Amino acid sequence: MRLLLSNDDGCHAPGLTALRQALTHVCTDLVTVAPDRNRSGASNSLTLERPLRVRCVEPNLYSVDGTPTDCVHLATTGLFDEEADMVVSGINQGANLGDDVLYSGTVAAATEGRSLGLPAVAISLVGENPQHYETAAEVAVAVVKLLVAHPLPTDTILNVNVPDLPFDALDGFAATRLGHRHRAERLVEDSDPRGRPIYWIGRAGGEADAGPGTDFHAVSRAQVSITPIQIDLTRHSAIDSLGEWVRHL
Repeated sequence: MRLLLSNDDGCHAPGLTALRQALTHVCTDLVTVAPDRNRSGASNSLTLERPLRVRCVEPNLYSVDGTPTDCVHLATTGLFDEEADMVVSGINQGANLGDDVLYSGTVAAATEGRSLGLPAVAISLVGENPQHYETAAEVAVAVVKLLVAHPLPTDTILNVNVPDLPFDALDGFAATRLGHRHRAERLVEDSDPRGRPIYWIGRAGGEADAGPGTDFHAVSRAQVSITPIQIDLTRHSAIDSLGEWVRHL
């Protein structure tokens, strides 16, 4: 089995280092292709209007001057002679809960693997400045082993969020759905040294739908949240009613 690792925090991020070290004990054939710098929030963007540069940082670790999606796309469409069997993205510095998955480069790297026909896992460590990367790495090993032994449907992407606790302090694993956040906080307005206005994106909104069964709820109970997500964004339940609406056009 050949594993392809990636992330959105950059090729030197501590989470990726912990993930590489842990998965080496599961699979000796792994390769890492990650952005050359932090690309958090890049979502599923591809770089199309300029060429991409790939640099070998050390054996089996490559950096790309592009997005997480670029990294996985290149790695699975000809960068290497051997094809990967699974994509594992992370360990992200911070949560990817609820609506976060729409913006997350970590989840996007996994999504790109799934869209190219590979089992895919995104792993995040909850907290603004998380410390227990070894916990998330141990969770990653367990999830990968289980995926190999008991494969899931081919359209499944696993979004895994790990509480920032020692592994022994975790209260197990939970299958969850995505919760929802309130709208983002107000933008932050500032000025550059020349007095020109600049703006920062505001902080993510707080928990709105965070009850039992959600990823937010599981993590708050010291459980590892594992959410199956998919690429198909169609709201299938609305197709019939939309058909009636379309008749008025």
